[in-house]
Amino acid sequence: MCNTLSPVSSDTGLEKCKRTRGAKPETVEKYCRAIELYATTSMPCIEICRTCGVTVAGLQAYIGKYHRHLLLARNGVTCDSKEAAGIKLNTFRRQKPATRLKYKKAIEACDSMDYIEMNVSQIARKFGLDGTNLGRQLRTHYPEVLEFRERARMRLGLNDNLPRGSRSSCKEQYAAAVELLKGDQYITVQEAAKCCDVSYTGLEQHLLFYHKGLVGKRIRTREKALRQQRKGKITGRGTVHAPSPAIEEKYAAALELYRTTPMSAARIAAETKVSRKGFYEYLQTWHKDLVCARKGISYEEGMPVDWSKTRKYNPATAAKYAAAIRKLKEGNGTTAAVAAEFGLHPETFRSYLKEHEPELHARLGMVKTAGGKSMACHSHEKYKEAVNLYKTTSEPLNSIARRCGLNNCALRGFLKRHYPELVERRRKQEPSA
Repeated sequence: MCNTLSPVSSDTGLEKCKRTRGAKPETVEKYCRAIELYATTSMPCIEICRTCGVTVAGLQAYIGKYHRHLLLARNGVTCDSKEAAGIKLNTFRRQKPATRLKYKKAIEACDSMDYIEMNVSQIARKFGLDGTNLGRQLRTHYPEVLEFRERARMRLGLNDNLPRGSRSSCKEQYAAAVELLKGDQYITVQEAAKCCDVSYTGLEQHLLFYHKGLVGKRIRTREKALRQQRKGKITGRGTVHAPSPAIEEKYAAALELYRTTPMSAARIAAETKVSRKGFYEYLQTWHKDLVCARKGISYEEGMPVDWSKTRKYNPATAAKYAAAIRKLKEGNGTTAAVAAEFGLHPETFRSYLKEHEPELHARLGMVKTAGGKSMACHSHEKYKEAVNLYKTTSEPLNSIARRCGLNNCALRGFLKRHYPELVERRRKQEPSA
C-alpha cells in the first residue's frame, strides 16, 4: 500500500536512472543528471532544467511517464514505481496531496477534543498556518469537523455566540446568481457572476461552502458530457460547444451565401474577403450539416460522415446545367441544339450528362425507328440517306452504298437489324421485276 508520509528513497540516482525501461538509451542519457537532482534535492524543476540544459516540458513529460513515483514523492506521496501508475495527483474537486499534508496536523487537532477550547484561528496559529485558509479547507473538504466542533463547544458551554454559516448580506448578494445556476440551462460560474455583477471567486467560494448539493449536481452534469462535442451542448469543461460571437460575425456573410447560393466555398471566401482555409474549417466544425446537404450525404450529429458518397461536381456547376437538363428531360430538342440554346459547349455538356445523368444520357443516345426499335443516334444519321433511297427507289443496294460512301456489307447488316420489313419487301419485289 502507498504510504503518504514516508521519506523519499535515495535509491533513485544514476544507476536507477540507467535502468529505466521503455525509454530510448539516448533519452535516458539526456535526462539522467536531471532525474538524479530531481530525486535527491529539493531544487525546483525549472532550476534543474537550467543546470542540466534540458527543457522544462521535456523533463516533466519524461518524469510523468517513466518516474512518476518521484513526481508523487515531491507532492508528499511516496510509493514504488508499480503503485505510482494508479495514483492521481489532483483529482477533481479534491485536495492536492501536498495541501492535504500541509493541513493534516491542524485538521486532526480541529477534530480532537484536546483542542476543543481553542477556536480555528488559534489552532491555525499554533501550527503556523493562516486561519482563513484553514477555515476554507475545513468548509470545503471537512464540513463534518466544523459540525462536530460546533456541537461539542455548545455542549461544553464554550459557545462564543458568534453567528455561523452564510451571512444574510452574502445570501442576498449571491441569490440571483445561485438561481441562475440552478436553472435548466447550464451556464458557467463565470457567466453567472458576470451576469449578476458579483465577484467570480466570491461566488465560487459561496457555492463550495453553502451549496454543496448544487456543486455536486453540476459536476455530475459535466461528467456526463465528457468527450462529447455537440453544437449548442455543454462539454466536460462546462462551456457550451459553439463558435465565439467574433467568429460568427466574421463568417456571417460567407455562411449566408453558402446557405442560399450554389457558389463554391472558395469563391464565397474570395468575394467576402475571408480566409479560404479558415472558412473551410468553420464549415466543417460548426456547419457540417450544410456541407453534407450540398454533397447529398445524410448527416446525423455525433455520427461519422461517409465522405465516399460525395458527388463529384460542384453545386455551382449543377446550377449551370440545370435548365438545359430540364429541357432535355421534357424531350425538347437534341443535346447539341439544347447546348447551343443555353450557350454551353456541346461536348462538355455531353460529358457532364454521361457522368451525372447516365439514364438521360443513355436515352438521348438512342432513337426510335418506325417499327419501335432503338438505335444509336450516330448510326441513324450515318445511314439515314441510304435507308431513304432503299425505301423509296428500286436502286440496287450496292449502288446505294457506293453513292452514300458506305460499306456494302455494313449497310446490308444495318438494314437487316433495324429494317427487316424493308429487306423482306425488296426481296419479294425482285423476282417479279
